[in-house]
Amino acid sequence: MGDRMLRGSRLGAVSYESDRNTELAPRQTRDYVCPQGHRFEVPFAVEAEIPLTWECRLDGSTAKLVDGEEPEAKKTKPPRTHWDMLLERRSMEELEEILEERLQEMRARRGE
Repeated sequence: MGDRMLRGSRLGAVSYESDRNTELAPRQTRDYVCPQGHRFEVPFAVEAEIPLTWECRLDGSTAKLVDGEEPEAKKTKPPRTHWDMLLERRSMEELEEILEERLQEMRARRGE
């Protein structure tokens, strides 16, 4: 008999509980604006910490909180170049010696 009651229903996909006689937690809504100008509201609990950025629902870009402070810029290291990595392994004196050796080899091949 019990299996007939559930026949045709999508188990797990539909909740059979109702919102009657339940009290929702106190909420607040905050406005966000993305660089494309989309403005939307996000509900938060009253005691929640409000994030300064939120992903835009329409285009996926990073939206900023309206009337919020600017998010802190992350510290980034400057990109290391090949020259920087070379200087980590060799001193300038060693590099000058290697350069002079290579120049001598090239001159010898040319016959100078």
